[in-house]
Amino acid sequence: MYRSSEGIPVADAMTNAAERFVVSGVCCATEEALLRKVLDAQVGAGGYSFNQITAELAFGRLPKQEVIDELQSIGFAIRRRKDLQSPQTFLERHGGAVALGAATLLGLAGFALEGIGGGTMSRALFLTAIFIGGWRVFVKAYNAARTFTLDMNVLMATAVVGAMVIDRWAEGAAVVILFGLSLALESYSMARTRRAIQGLMSDAPNEATVIRMGKELLVPSSDVLPGDILLVRPGERIGLDGVVIEGRSFVDQKAITGESMPVIQEPGSQVYAGSINQRGSLRILVTKPFEETVIARIMHLVEHAQENRAPVQTFVDRFARVYTPAVLVLAVLVALVPPLAFGEPFVVWFYRSLVLLVIACPCALVISTPVTIVSAVTCAARKGLLIKGGRHIEELTRVRAIAFDKTGTLTEGRPRVTDILPLDSVTGERALQLAAGIEYRSEHHVASAILTEAVNRGIPYDGFSVSAFESVPGLGVHALLDGSMYYLGNHQFCEEKGYCSREVEEALERLSAEGKTGVVLGETGKPLAVFGLHDTARGVSRSAIDKLKRQGVEHMVLLSGDNESVTRAVAQETGLENYAAGLLPEQKLSAVEDLKKKFGSVAMVGDGVNDAPALASSSVGIAMGVNGTDVALETADVILMSDDVGKLPVLLGLSRKAVRVIKQNIALALGLKLVFLLLTVSGNATLWMAVLADDGAALAVIFNGLRLLAYREES
Repeated sequence: MYRSSEGIPVADAMTNAAERFVVSGVCCATEEALLRKVLDAQVGAGGYSFNQITAELAFGRLPKQEVIDELQSIGFAIRRRKDLQSPQTFLERHGGAVALGAATLLGLAGFALEGIGGGTMSRALFLTAIFIGGWRVFVKAYNAARTFTLDMNVLMATAVVGAMVIDRWAEGAAVVILFGLSLALESYSMARTRRAIQGLMSDAPNEATVIRMGKELLVPSSDVLPGDILLVRPGERIGLDGVVIEGRSFVDQKAITGESMPVIQEPGSQVYAGSINQRGSLRILVTKPFEETVIARIMHLVEHAQENRAPVQTFVDRFARVYTPAVLVLAVLVALVPPLAFGEPFVVWFYRSLVLLVIACPCALVISTPVTIVSAVTCAARKGLLIKGGRHIEELTRVRAIAFDKTGTLTEGRPRVTDILPLDSVTGERALQLAAGIEYRSEHHVASAILTEAVNRGIPYDGFSVSAFESVPGLGVHALLDGSMYYLGNHQFCEEKGYCSREVEEALERLSAEGKTGVVLGETGKPLAVFGLHDTARGVSRSAIDKLKRQGVEHMVLLSGDNESVTRAVAQETGLENYAAGLLPEQKLSAVEDLKKKFGSVAMVGDGVNDAPALASSSVGIAMGVNGTDVALETADVILMSDDVGKLPVLLGLSRKAVRVIKQNIALALGLKLVFLLLTVSGNATLWMAVLADDGAALAVIFNGLRLLAYREES
């Protein structure tokens, strides 16, 4: 059986390839490099994934025992995620703090004795303090050195040993104590980041009440299957995603959408795991297993957001790989050149080279970006904005133009049928029944409107034998109903399928003049009816566009597949000067490509299958999370979980603030390094000052990044 360095059993039975582990002892990016070096050699670069922020390690296939053995032999503690809550002794939980406290007391005693002339005794106290407070550092340094990895432990251990060699015992002890204190504070601050992420998932209950065989059973949420029926009483959290089949209640969906106001949910309404049922009891048909719920997907994307690295983070990582060896070479030159070439005192310049070794630690620089990115993504998720990685945060700051879809984006996305105009011997009720029979399998907003109208009129539509159903994006749908082919689509679709007529043209012109969308139902070779639909603009669309203008977005345009009159009316209502109507998916794609050529970085905001190509082509694709289809959600880089375009200014403001913080962090980390580089060469810096400055910089950039967790929209 494997055991961690804390004596806790590790994966003695790795029977599940998806099982995840938590790695303790990865204090900075250089130690992460050591971890990855071992894993790359053991299982290959593509055989695992490791997240520094969450300290989570997952294997693509069942790992061999040697992998865990090797990681533990170089000082990393590996535990199964489910074992994290296992009981631990006081020393297992607080051993590091106890050792640091003892080392600090011994160091202070050594300083006191040194001040009154107790040289031998003070050295003994300093040596004991160095051993108690730094033995983990020396072990890690040894393990790193034997794998030819230059990490901060090697640099610190070398500095401490060098200080003792030249009889600077007090400074050696100070380095160990200050370094240990900084690691403790850094671990605390990183734990705060992890807790912020894990707080998202705590909204989902571990158990749910399921009705099976007429009995109420309390079962783990992970054991609930699609098709099960949940019973959710007032005050309880909804355990899984599903559809309400019985009951009516106000539901607080803040955990998912970021909206503080509860919404009414009734039969047919979609509900999400983590939402709170406030008043009435609900029966919910489960539609997804727990690991595929929206909140589980949010948690996964937030945890792994820093893996989709921002370009600035990639640059910093490359710079750090060059910076550390360069400063190390400089330290060697400082130690050797002045004594050998100019006859300077060796001890003086050797001491200065030790200070440079401490300055060579790149921790503050490397951690400056990922902690900021994770804080920004976590804050965004709390506000109902799901950002799929740091790269998109940086790209959002460069956006100069935004293209909007119309239906379901700037409008409510709930069009209603206002007119049914029969054209043949078919009645309006029969036309509606046929249209609903076709649209029963479609995800489009037109389908929702027609099905809702059929339900409201009590017209059955599910009794047809339906086959050969096909959706043609941007045009319409067709299907065989009881052996006859029927078509339902826009004017262009009507013409292509050969069932357009003068009566159809007149009906469409009339509806267009009234600001309505026309949809034509036809059978092979003849039109049967024209439906008029109307959708209203969202109340927040106008204010959102006004705010985006004030934020400096140069160009905004409405791209719609609807007719000219309807598109123009929505553009005027929302304050958009530019619009294009009657666009097919490939034409929307072409429009986005043209915008990219003119403005560089372009965001596309949409929700449906028709928008997927444009979303994928844009610099940043932004999808509506509630009304958005699975294709749009998978394609998009950012998801508005509440379908609220009013949050676009928040998204842009948060992204800009995050990039400003990253630049501040990089400037702080590099600025301190440069200052101490100059102070060291000029002989004005000491070892303990260098440690304090280096570790202080690491803590400063972490806490500066954590400020984004409390971001509020700038007025």
